[in-house]
Amino acid sequence: MPITFDDFLKVDIRVGTVVRAEPYPEARQPAFKLWVDFGPEIGERKTSAQITRHYDLEGVVGKQVVAVTNFPPKQIGKFMSEVLVLGIPDEDGEVVLLAPDKKVPDGGRMY
Repeated sequence: MPITFDDFLKVDIRVGTVVRAEPYPEARQPAFKLWVDFGPEIGERKTSAQITRHYDLEGVVGKQVVAVTNFPPKQIGKFMSEVLVLGIPDEDGEVVLLAPDKKVPDGGRMY
């Protein structure tokens, strides 16, 4: 179903840097809790991500990620997710994070 450019502009997709990561053992599927810094305009937001197959806690901290920042908060088990980090499934259906291939300023909006 086609969308208009105005529809696309409603989705606020930005880049941020993971500043903290913790295990999330209570999650139904293996996941991490992530805190992502989206720069001064948006600040730090938290989310959970099922990325344990390709990433470890130490390796994901400092990584830039792409996320939808204007969804309403969503309760994921006992954790409140404030953004949706974006990824693509690999050949086994495991998440590979979307990220810029060069360092960019946190908070930059995708266009």
